[in-house]
Amino acid sequence: MNYELIGEIFAALKMNRMRTFLTGFAIAWGIFMLVALLAVGNGFSNAMFANFNYMSQNTVSLYAGRTSMPYGGMQKGRTIKFSMADCEWMQKHLEGCRSLSPIFNLWSGSITYGTLQFDANITGVNEVYRDLRVLEVKHGRFVNAMDMHERRKVVVVDENTARKLFGVAELALGKMVKLTNGVVFQVVGVTEAEYEDSRPSIFIPLATANVIYNPSGYVYDVSYLLEGVETAEEAKVYGERLREQLAQYYGYDPADRNAIWVANRIESYEQSKMIFNGISMFIWLIGIGTLIAGIVGVSNIMLITVKERTREFGIRKALGATPNSILGLVVLESLTITVMFGYIGMMMGIGLSELLCMFFPAGGGSSMQPTFMSNPTVDLGIVFSATMVLVVAGVLAGYMPARKAVKVKPIEAMNAK
Repeated sequence: MNYELIGEIFAALKMNRMRTFLTGFAIAWGIFMLVALLAVGNGFSNAMFANFNYMSQNTVSLYAGRTSMPYGGMQKGRTIKFSMADCEWMQKHLEGCRSLSPIFNLWSGSITYGTLQFDANITGVNEVYRDLRVLEVKHGRFVNAMDMHERRKVVVVDENTARKLFGVAELALGKMVKLTNGVVFQVVGVTEAEYEDSRPSIFIPLATANVIYNPSGYVYDVSYLLEGVETAEEAKVYGERLREQLAQYYGYDPADRNAIWVANRIESYEQSKMIFNGISMFIWLIGIGTLIAGIVGVSNIMLITVKERTREFGIRKALGATPNSILGLVVLESLTITVMFGYIGMMMGIGLSELLCMFFPAGGGSSMQPTFMSNPTVDLGIVFSATMVLVVAGVLAGYMPARKAVKVKPIEAMNAK
């Protein structure tokens, strides 16, 4: 290793601190901005997919509302409700309908074990709900057909609630807890928690929920899996047919979007995917633009640097230095600056990404608690590639003008201003 050459390089960089800083700043800023933009873009994209992963992508959800238009001699403002008989009709007659589950929600519920009590969302579902929901059962089981048939008082709790009540999630199985109104239920399953501090989500058989908490049997939320529809265009056409069919059954104007809100996740997913692809492309354009600006800045500064050192090159040649040795010195200086500050910019970008990950960790979203950013990381291969582009650009930026300068005769170089 030529320590004398290394010492000479760093002495030259130290002698021209401002020039070195400006060159390095352009490099570090270009890398930092590219990494930061890509990380944020990935965070938005991850959040979108996580929020959609709350339910299966081919799920259709129907939410009952109020009519906003008069129809057939009836005034607007009529409340739409889904009865169990309506749900059976949907299962038989709605096109592409499979695994339909009426959903009853008791938002102001509670769960109690001993002296511990927590507010909870109590959700009544049937045995096919797991086909609709991306829900992992960590211990035990979920609601099944026998629970529905026998109206069993069993409950499935989330992992966080199980730990708060019993210390260890596995210990929840078989325990007796009290839900709203002091009704005793047995814990038969523990699901994965969506958020560390989220409101407890617990599931009970819909048949049991109707007997204890919902004697009318009406629900406002129905979801089912949709077969035979794959694209956003097909989903849009299906949605129009579905609205007409529901309007005819319930007796309201098909153009009334407030009577029943239809959430077709295939259509929403594809539309959101197109939007985020556009955002991703825009972020890439900005990042590449920033990178190019850094390259141009490095090129300009190196051009000025070489021009200012033309006299120095002349003296070196007069003292016997070969053109290749002078050229090698300039290239090594450029390489040192680009590698050193490129690494700094890269680490700053990765550091920002890791900091954001602390506030926005990887995790699923939900309809109740969506997230706008999740796991904003960036592919290290892209980061290294971008850094290498700047390094190569920096080296070429020093090499090209230096190559021209070393061809000048010593006497002309020493007279250069």
